[in-house]
Amino acid sequence: MQHNIALVGFGGMAGWHYDLIESIENLTVAGIWDIKEERRSYAQAKGIHVYNGLEELLADEKVDLVLVATPNDVHKSIAIQAMEAGKNVVSEKPVTLCSEDLKEMIAASERTGRFLTVHQNRRWDEDFLTVKEILKEGKLGEIFRLESRVHGSRGIPGDWRQEKEHGGGMVLDWGVHLLDQALLFYPEEKLNTVYATMTHVTNQLVDDGFTADLGFSNGVHIIIEVGTSNFVSLPRWYVLGANGTAVIEDWDRNGRIVRASGVDEGDVVPVITAAGLTKTMAPRREDSIHTEALPKVESDIRDFYRNVMAVLEGREEPKIRLEQVARVMRLMEAVFESAEKKQVIEFEK
Repeated sequence: MQHNIALVGFGGMAGWHYDLIESIENLTVAGIWDIKEERRSYAQAKGIHVYNGLEELLADEKVDLVLVATPNDVHKSIAIQAMEAGKNVVSEKPVTLCSEDLKEMIAASERTGRFLTVHQNRRWDEDFLTVKEILKEGKLGEIFRLESRVHGSRGIPGDWRQEKEHGGGMVLDWGVHLLDQALLFYPEEKLNTVYATMTHVTNQLVDDGFTADLGFSNGVHIIIEVGTSNFVSLPRWYVLGANGTAVIEDWDRNGRIVRASGVDEGDVVPVITAAGLTKTMAPRREDSIHTEALPKVESDIRDFYRNVMAVLEGREEPKIRLEQVARVMRLMEAVFESAEKKQVIEFEK
């Protein structure tokens, strides 16, 4: 079945969507609308149809799907308007700025019978899927801690992402991805506690970095960290289990797994430091550990849109469920609350 999608907003992310959609069978870009003349001119130069306004776009009967790729603060109004016009909606993340807004969007979806979903594209990141596979394999033994980080050194991009009223800041920009990933590792476990701190190194209006400690009911803690003033980046992932450790350095999945081989080390040779010796921190003997490559996991981000089309045709359930999106939204709010109050927040009892 053929589907036609119209793009509201044609900035960098929408341009990425356009290129992706061009490679997906049975999905065609009908046209775009952007309030900026230079983006409309850019689209016309690429041979893309440009509507005269949002109203004309929503009135196009051949369009059954609308992508909302605008600044975060207008996602809600455009999505609701599109659903009321009979269109199904894909919203860029974060879907909106607060839980109450999301409730209005869900209510509009239920009232109109239109499908609403969110482009949580980093569920298809292969580094994230590699961690899921490591947990599934169980080679590290009982997991007690995961660390997920993204670091940059350029500060916040010089656009609306620096402005609070437009939904700027790193919690809403990158946190929405990393927190979503964290909740997918143990979907049946309650998230008991949240403790967060934020940085304002380059921007006083919005957070330019944050760290969150998520404590789950199974005893696992997941540390989420986003930084924009880090000139030496720490590993993308660090996974700790009772019998081993996995490290993934970057999005290219450079890294390794190191785990105990089952050999009893016996006597430990102390490490001599400048101010004394230590047995506790002495390295393991090579014959007592085993180093191996990370599992290889491949993905295809086009499966996001393939799933959207399958949902519209009644063939599949949505891969991005709104109750999951709502849980992430509540978690982002808990991160803000914890950082503001400087205290642990009880999230799910």
